[in-house]
Amino acid sequence: MEVCEISDAKQISYLLSVACQHPMDHEKTILQTVNPYNEDPHAKEFGITFENKLTIVKGRVLPPPVLKFNDQGKVKEFLPKVGKWNMRLKQMVKGGEVNTWACINFASDITHAAAVAFCDELAVMCVISGMNFKGDPVLPLVNAKPNHVRPFLKKHYQRFMEILRPLHKELDLLIVILPDKNGTLYGDIKRICETDLGLVSQCCLAKHVLKMKPQYLTNIALKINMKVGGRNTVLLDAVVGNLPRVSNTPTIIFGADVSHPHHGEGRSSPSIAAVVASQDWPEVTNYAGLVRPQARHEEIIQGLFNENDCGSGCISGGMIKYDIVVLKYINITLLHDMSYVHLTINYAENTSFLS
Repeated sequence: MEVCEISDAKQISYLLSVACQHPMDHEKTILQTVNPYNEDPHAKEFGITFENKLTIVKGRVLPPPVLKFNDQGKVKEFLPKVGKWNMRLKQMVKGGEVNTWACINFASDITHAAAVAFCDELAVMCVISGMNFKGDPVLPLVNAKPNHVRPFLKKHYQRFMEILRPLHKELDLLIVILPDKNGTLYGDIKRICETDLGLVSQCCLAKHVLKMKPQYLTNIALKINMKVGGRNTVLLDAVVGNLPRVSNTPTIIFGADVSHPHHGEGRSSPSIAAVVASQDWPEVTNYAGLVRPQARHEEIIQGLFNENDCGSGCISGGMIKYDIVVLKYINITLLHDMSYVHLTINYAENTSFLS
């Protein structure tokens, strides 16, 4: 199974629909699969029996934290229920700014008028949610074909910059409308925008563009806000200084993980190490991130710290660097069963950590 590849989008959709079952339905499916084995002659021969119920494991449900939203909205605080909440009557804690933006439509079944209407509605929803989003794009919406996406994006990016560069501005956001079955198009666009152009992008599928449901528009507005430096919500306990340990001392929260290539990806495919760190004590909501390739199937992050003899005893050059003179202490907890390291570093002001 681990060396197979799913051949088309229909199979992926079917697999997801089967895997995303309600817990009670999932339990029923498991029991229907297991129970017949008690009558299996080979199982009986070896004395194997199966319980007709799942193992009961003691657990506890942690109380959800109260979320703090902007005081300009009617709802300023909210207690989530079953892990969900919406933005109705709420505003983002800190709305980001999108002063310059453009839209490219790669979906042939979306008309020019429908795409323009979607962008207008999205801009309105961003403003309603608390963002500063200018209504008009840098250039009128462009329809495009998925072929030769790289030269097309670069060409139109140059067109945008010919207008913005004399004004000493950058393109804040590129909205991209994708066909529902887009193959590698999504990955290609993200790679080109992030590595070649240094551009914030937001992709939207054609089926959602046609429906223009308020809930979808709100979700996209929340994504855009985070991408342009805004903040959607914070924990009320962080605002009032009630977070254990974190609220009392300026703290950075680090997260680190390593993902490995699948079987069949080739011997040259590296493992990818990633580190994130919070930047906004005491809310600890915004995180900077850094990724690097490393030796294949190596679980220990190789470039986390690189020691240098720099006189004052500092450690620099790795994914995380700090000056030991201003570092107070490090508290590291290794979660053996979850394959990542969670670090809490209490630090002095004006100290840079992510290289």
